[in-house]
Amino acid sequence: MNQPLKGRVALVTGGARDVGRAISLGLAAQGAAVVVNYHRSGTEAEAVAAEIRQAGGQAMAIGCDISNRQDVQAMVDRTVAQWGGLNILINNAGLVYRKRFAETTPEEWKQQIDVCLYGALNCSHAAWPHLEAQKGQGRIISIMGDSSRVGESGLAIGAAARAGTIALMKTLARETRSSTTCNSISLGLIETAHDPAFIEANRERLVKLYPLRRLGQAHDVEPMVTLLASDQGSWITGQTLSVSGGYCMV
Repeated sequence: MNQPLKGRVALVTGGARDVGRAISLGLAAQGAAVVVNYHRSGTEAEAVAAEIRQAGGQAMAIGCDISNRQDVQAMVDRTVAQWGGLNILINNAGLVYRKRFAETTPEEWKQQIDVCLYGALNCSHAAWPHLEAQKGQGRIISIMGDSSRVGESGLAIGAAARAGTIALMKTLARETRSSTTCNSISLGLIETAHDPAFIEANRERLVKLYPLRRLGQAHDVEPMVTLLASDQGSWITGQTLSVSGGYCMV
C-alpha cells in the first residue's frame, strides 16, 4: 500500500472530532504518525488514536489548551521526544459564537481570538524550528471557515480572527528558509460541525447558498489536507484554497 507520508509526524489541533478527526485518520492512512490534540474531548481523542493504532499506524492523544503558549510548547516538545521531529502542523481547532456583532461582549471576543488566532500563532511559533529542520518537508495547514474571506452575519469575531491566520500563513510562506509550505483551507458549512437544530431549521435556505446543492461533510476536507501535506503539494504555498461547494469563489 502506497503511504506517501510514511516516516513523517503530524500534529492536528482539535483532532478528535468532525473535520479534525477526518484529518487525523486521513494523515494516518497515508503513513504519518499523528498527534491528536484536544482540549475537552479527551475520550474522543483517545478513541481516534486507538483507531489509528488498531489499523497499524502510530498515534497518541495530547490534551492542550492551544491559547496557552507554554502548554503548546510542552505538547510540541513531547511530540518531538516521541518521534524525533515534526513535519506537519494542522491548525484546525477553533471556537466561534454565532451572534450579531452588537450582541457580543469583549469577553467573547477574547475567547474566540485566543483560540482561533493566538492558537495558530502559538502552535506555528512552537513548531516552526522543527518544521524548518525538515528541509522541504515542513508543512503548516490552517483550517477555517469561508467567513474569514467573505464575511458572514453572526460570525464577525471568528471571521476576523481567522482572517488574521490567513495573513500569518502568507507571511510565514515568505519567511521560510527551508521551503516549509504554509497554506490555509477555507471551508463552507460542514454539517456535522454545527448545531443539528440550527442545520435542520435552516437547511433549505443554507443549501441554496451552495452551487453543488449540499452541505459539506468532514470527509470532503481531508483529501485537500493530505495533498498539501504530501510531496505533491511542495510547490503550493501562501495560498487560501476553498473547499466549500462553491460558496466562495474569490
